[in-house]
Amino acid sequence: MKELRFNIFGTLIGIAGSDKGWRAFYLGTDGKRRPADFVVPGDVAEDELCEYLADLYHENATPRNYNAVQLT
Repeated sequence: MKELRFNIFGTLIGIAGSDKGWRAFYLGTDGKRRPADFVVPGDVAEDELCEYLADLYHENATPRNYNAVQLT
């Protein structure tokens, strides 16, 4: 299972892909993760995930925290 990580306006999010679609998690600074309270539709392509999450969380953007990026 492939997992992608994102920093969306200061919120760390992991997205795990499987044959059944995407599963989203909030990532903690201690290495733990918990299920997210949103669903990523299965038809969202991998290269569209960051934009999808930014659209979902756009209200969390601030002048100091305005980036939505995929982490390596």
